[in-house]
Parts: sequence; structure tokens; C-alpha cells
Amino acid sequence: MSGKYEVGSIVEGKVTGIKPFGAFVALDDQKQGLVHISHIAHGFVKDINEHLSVGDEVKVKILSVDEESGKISLSIRETQPKPERPARTERPKRQGQGGGGGAKRHTNEKPQGFNTLEEKLKGWLKQSNEIQADLNKRAKK
Repeated sequence: MSGKYEVGSIVEGKVTGIKPFGAFVALDDQKQGLVHISHIAHGFVKDINEHLSVGDEVKVKILSVDEESGKISLSIRETQPKPERPARTERPKRQGQGGGGGAKRHTNEKPQGFNTLEEKLKGWLKQSNEIQADLNKRAKK
């Protein structure tokens, strides 16, 4: 067996069964392997039946052969050329986004949305001092 089916070789086979997780492909009268759903085609495959039918002749690449169990992992996807990705087009930048081209900030204006730890600490100290002063007033009464 190991001489006939070597990892990396591409062979012809016939689809003998389809399950939700993959397709079984007979390589000869004695051996069959599994094409996992992720190796059916390039891109997402929701339903294998949209790509394959029992009896289809397919080219498969042998991904692995487990000598002990006799399991053979196959890929149809790796026998097909990768589809070319369309060139990415630059999106126009929206106003006020990126690049620092937005309006200038006035120097006395406080930045919005992000308080530094130092600013928070000042607020906490002020709040703590007010509470302490209030407690001291009550204690003197």
C-alpha cells in the first residue's frame, strides 16, 4: 500500500459516499479515502452535495496515509488552481477620519472620550477629600 499511495501524489478516484463532514473517494477496488469538507473546494462549502455527487470521477491529492489504521486523507481543493483574489480598491477616506486632517482643537478644550489615570486620580482625591471634610463636620457636632 505505501508504495502505491504516497503523500503528495495526485490520483483519480470515484466518489462513493457523501456525509455532512466530507466525501469518501475510492482510489481502487481495495482502498478509499476521505476528503474533508474543508478540502472540497476553495472557499466556504456549506453543502457538499452542491459540489459533488456519488459516482463523480475526481482528482485528489493524498494528504496523509495512516499505515496502522489504513486511513487516507485526501484533498480535491489542492488539485485545483487557487482563484485569483480581486485587486483591493482604496476606499475614499471619510471626513474626520485618519490622517489628522480634522479640525484643530482649542487649547483650553478638554479631550473627549478618554480620561487618563492622572485625571481620574485627581477626581478621586477631590471626592475623597470632600467626603472626609463632611465626616469631620459631623464628628464635631
